[in-house]
Amino acid sequence: MKAADTQDVKNLLLRNHEQYRDLFEQHHQLDDRLHELTERHFLSDTEQVEESTLKKRKLALKDQMEMIFRDYAASH
Repeated sequence: MKAADTQDVKNLLLRNHEQYRDLFEQHHQLDDRLHELTERHFLSDTEQVEESTLKKRKLALKDQMEMIFRDYAASH
């Protein structure tokens, strides 16, 4: 699948697939928080754990979104 086609499918899913849209929004929120943490020069121990946890959660969300994308692409 071409990059343009891939983006078209993702945009379609964002508009029409509630679960995909929810996962995308959660992913975006985690990304925002990670950005806040990475802008700091020093992270407390708690913030370091939070950063690690957020990265893992963000990756899990991305994996779920990719599964939905693949299922949709395979059936259409």
